[in-house]
Parts: sequence; C-alpha cells; structure tokens
Amino acid sequence: MVRRSAVKARTQTVNQIKALVVTAPEQLREHLRGLGLSALVHACARFRPGSTLADPAVATKAALRSLARRYEMLTAEITDADKALRELVAAAAPTLLELSGVGVEVAGQLLVTAGDNPGRLRSEGAFAQLCGVAPLPASSGITDRHRLNGGVRSRRQQRPIHRRPK
Repeated sequence: MVRRSAVKARTQTVNQIKALVVTAPEQLREHLRGLGLSALVHACARFRPGSTLADPAVATKAALRSLARRYEMLTAEITDADKALRELVAAAAPTLLELSGVGVEVAGQLLVTAGDNPGRLRSEGAFAQLCGVAPLPASSGITDRHRLNGGVRSRRQQRPIHRRPK
C-alpha cells in the first residue's frame, strides 16, 4: 500500500511538472524542451529561482523546483519500499521469485492474497475465485460467452439495493 501510493503520487507529480513546463514562460520552456524525464527532473531540482515571485519565470522555477524535489523524494521512498518488499518476499517464499514472470511485486501480491491460510487455495479455480477473475457463464440463446466473477465482493457491494421508504 505504501509503495502503491508513492508510485501514484510520483505519477501525479510528473504530470504536474509536464503541465507546468507547457505553460511556462517561453525562455524557460525553450530551456526545458526536449529533455527526457530524468534530465527534466534533474534540471528543475537544481533551479535557483530567486526571491521575486511576482515574476512569472521566477514563480514557475520555484514551483518546478518544489515538484522535482518531491519527485526525487518519492523515488527514494519507492526504492526503499522495493528493497523492504524484496527482503520480505525472499524470507517468506524464496522459491516464488524463481518462477518465470514472477517479480517482487507480483510475489508480494500473491503472498498477501493467499494470506496466512494458503490451504484454502486448493486449485487454480479457487485462486481465480478469490481474485475475482473466475469466469461465469453469461450466455444468451446461441451466444456462448463468459464474464468475470466479482470475487469476494458480495452482491450487496456490487449493486446497492435502493429501497423505498415505508
């Protein structure tokens, strides 16, 4: 959860940086145009905006510097979370990481989904049901199709029941 929220916040920060560059004064926009994300963040984090925030270029530099430093802080937080997750997964299920296509994030999610009682996952079908990806028949007439099961969510959570007041 910590990692996911840091990634989401970092994505929002990148979007804000790019939007601010688009609306920046022409001279600043020319300076930052064509830079890749890493170079853009590095350049913005090193700005020395000045003290006259009434000047649009100075105010834009100050905002870009703040956003770039936030991006760097969130990147460090994500790196720390990845390191901790790798250690936890390696301790809990070291062979899981050896499977093809299973990285640290996927392995961590599998361990969380299985929980303390992996015996309840007797088959692939049981696991699919728990994850909410078990196919359910949704055929009509001669059309043969399936839809995904909502998983552990109850019907009441899927579709709220609107009752009339008595």
